[in-house]
Amino acid sequence: MPYPLPARYFDMQSRDPLITASPFEVYRVVSRPFYENTYILAQAGFSECLIVDPGFEPETVIEVVDEQKLNPTAIVLTHGHSDHIAGVSSLKQRWPAVPVLIGHGDTEKLTDPVLNLSAGYGIDVKSPPADTLLREGEDLRVGEFCATVAEIPGHSVGHIVFWFTSDPILVLAGDVLFHEGVGRTDFHDGDFSALAAGILNKLYRLPDSAIVLPGHGEPTTIGHEKKHNPFVRL
Repeated sequence: MPYPLPARYFDMQSRDPLITASPFEVYRVVSRPFYENTYILAQAGFSECLIVDPGFEPETVIEVVDEQKLNPTAIVLTHGHSDHIAGVSSLKQRWPAVPVLIGHGDTEKLTDPVLNLSAGYGIDVKSPPADTLLREGEDLRVGEFCATVAEIPGHSVGHIVFWFTSDPILVLAGDVLFHEGVGRTDFHDGDFSALAAGILNKLYRLPDSAIVLPGHGEPTTIGHEKKHNPFVRL
């Protein structure tokens, strides 16, 4: 892992922590077959956690939460593609009262296998409907967590990105920005121009030190992507 990570960032496949100064403890579960990153965020000293983009391995997510004695306060979805929502039903069975949050533009994908792209793979992924719809200009507030929400369409029309004003800033980027890559824009509601504009006008205005936790692949920083991302570079 070449970049500094939050206070305790655990890859649950290796259990290797990397220590820095941020107040967050972050756990990652990589879900096959798409190698999608599910994140569990907790703040040091608190038992509350957020579960972000639960993929096809919800049992491992539940195991991590139980091992760390955490209490989920919300399931937050950056967008509605099947690899990012496949575990929601299992998590809701385990914690029925935990709300589901998603950007308002992607809510229909939760219950439609065609829109969430699972039908194209011969499977039928459906999620319980959202409890809260997120919009730009309305902070994500749940429990002890407060994050800034930005709408960045292009990979998915209702895609949101959110970040915490920690030190350094921690960005949950979903499938917008990767390490030297960006999300696909060849889906039915894709738009590369919109994706690039969102990255340039919203993410690249964050400090270079901001840590990006992407929906696939390894973490990166805003400063690295501004210099080295071949798709959107300043």
